Amino acid sequence: MPQRLQFWDMWYPQAGATGVAFARGRLETTSVLLVHAPPPVLTVEIRSEAGSRLAYGANLPQTADRPIARLTRHGKKIAREDIWPTQRDLKQLVILPGGEVGQLLSWWNAADGSEWRWQVEFYNHP
Repeated sequence: MPQRLQFWDMWYPQAGATGVAFARGRLETTSVLLVHAPPPVLTVEIRSEAGSRLAYGANLPQTADRPIARLTRHGKKIAREDIWPTQRDLKQLVILPGGEVGQLLSWWNAADGSEWRWQVEFYNHP
């Protein structure tokens, strides 16, 4: 049975006259997606493969000065929380600026947030 796919489309609404695209990724259905280096405000739309809007979050503000945001779908709404990933975030999907989607394998950061190290795996199977 084939996997159901979704499109997560993100843009920075405060750039330019009408905003600028940040990332668009095609991925297996999920209710949580990590975002690397998101802009301070993010608008997110999730659509099905057929193009139906599944969820939307407009002008989601940065919640903390962190390198990763956790987007969580709650029904038709999307919430944003800027985080330092923890053990519970390992194996989650993470999208990079531009739209490449991988899986978070490991994360470490200094207690003061001055440095971090992480590993992401990218895999494609047609």
